[in-house]
Amino acid sequence: MDAEQARRRYITQLESVVKQMLQPLKGVPFNLAIEAITGYKVLEFDIGNGMHRTILDVLIRAATDAGNEINRNGIISKRVNEVGNKIEPFVRSALERIPGVSASIPATHSGKRKAVGYPDIEVCINGAHCYLECKTFNSKTSETTQRSFYFSPSDEFKVTRDALHFLISYEMRLEGEKYKTAGFKLLALESLSLDVKHEFNSDNKRLYSGNHGTRLLAEERLA
Repeated sequence: MDAEQARRRYITQLESVVKQMLQPLKGVPFNLAIEAITGYKVLEFDIGNGMHRTILDVLIRAATDAGNEINRNGIISKRVNEVGNKIEPFVRSALERIPGVSASIPATHSGKRKAVGYPDIEVCINGAHCYLECKTFNSKTSETTQRSFYFSPSDEFKVTRDALHFLISYEMRLEGEKYKTAGFKLLALESLSLDVKHEFNSDNKRLYSGNHGTRLLAEERLA
């Protein structure tokens, strides 16, 4: 495919996305969504690219080391949904232990580092940058339609460069009072199919004030 054909294919895909915006959106490619929100491209992972192969090797090494560390220590959490948040420090520390690699919470264009929101980690490997999201799953949920990956447009979005995008997800199981991992999946995200869920929302000021469409019927403070 030459450059002109690639450009026409991209325009066709973009036109299709715009048309779908008038309807509930389904099957939006991840790379187009990220570029529409941020202006930055999601690079396609190419196993034949030497640098991409190096990045893959580093991520596999770090994921393995992090998994072993998780199993040595275990993760204690009252809520299974919070286990995923406790995975990220293990992965970041494992990456930092590899020579020539740095891993940090991504910064927005304003320089603010946000722990919340996509992506979790920005990785720099010998000068090459990529983004890494950390998740968990269990054997009973991996084949379900449970919503587990999402992001929203933001003025402080944490993608600030063209880069590869990856997701690492650990299969977790409860052993006694601690969660441990049976293994992990490492995924390239550029072609992930996304849906857009439209929703109506309000805020606390409008919801609780009784002055923006709600009627306050009773209010009482209890000791």
